[in-house]
Amino acid sequence: MEMTLIKVHGSMNTFYMFEGEEREDYAQLAIQLSALDDVDGILVILPSAVAHAKMRVFNNDGSEASMCGNGLRCVARYVCERDNVQEAIIETMKASLRVKKVETLNEGIETYAVEISPVSFLLDSLPMNYLNHTEWIQKPLAFISEEIPFSAVTVPNPHLIGIVPDELQKDTNHQQKWAQYFNGDNEYFPDGVNVSYVTPVEQGIFVRTYERGVGFTNACGTAMTASALISCMAGLVPFGEVSVYNPGGLVKCTVIKDGDNIELQLTGNATYLSMVKFKWASNLEGSNFLSTKTLDEQKNYEKFIEKVTTFSSHFVN
Repeated sequence: MEMTLIKVHGSMNTFYMFEGEEREDYAQLAIQLSALDDVDGILVILPSAVAHAKMRVFNNDGSEASMCGNGLRCVARYVCERDNVQEAIIETMKASLRVKKVETLNEGIETYAVEISPVSFLLDSLPMNYLNHTEWIQKPLAFISEEIPFSAVTVPNPHLIGIVPDELQKDTNHQQKWAQYFNGDNEYFPDGVNVSYVTPVEQGIFVRTYERGVGFTNACGTAMTASALISCMAGLVPFGEVSVYNPGGLVKCTVIKDGDNIELQLTGNATYLSMVKFKWASNLEGSNFLSTKTLDEQKNYEKFIEKVTTFSSHFVN
């Protein structure tokens, strides 16, 4: 079967995106495309009975994510341009979310803001098993370190977020050790978890994420949003708009908390890299790229990266 794909990225979180119908073998397609190219997964845009479109996200190992903030921005752009609208509703696994086109982050960069929801601190929602606790917010996990405050939250993907000093942000071995453990056979996270280390910087926070089903990634949208929420709650940054730097660039996360009510919004780029014709066969040997047309949008994003890395370059190899 021949397909038309768009290679896209949000904060250098890279996917192949396409519009299709519901079917059961998209996990295999994600594995094939990731074997042929270095991408984090695929974004499938489907018909929806309750929204402008439905989004499904498959990681490069074939697992399905309940949400993807960086991917949602790219899907938001596609749907808004397809339907000639400025705002839309996108159905995801756990919620239908508001998305909209907004003022550009930098010249020549298509920028979209997306709702991140629902939010839960209940450990059952991750799930996480630890000493019969129901929540774990801003407290050390003694078996890891007495110095690192960790928080567990779903948005709706599961996240474990540690606030760490500069040295643990620069040296990724500590984060990699525990993230790999928590995403393997372990007693704490039976379904795995995204592990983010957060460090305050001059103009906001820097976040590095080991993503469940992917590994270290340039950026994870829900992780950056969850990290902004925890950073506000910890007093690292004020509530409101938070600048979140990552190995892939910069996003803006808006955090509004009124009692138990939490509203989160993620704003960032939705960049198209190339248009691709792909032959999808039942096996990897029969699948291949038929043609690729490179687009010019990445040049503008690279100019943006040069501007924003002033505050985070010492954390990026």
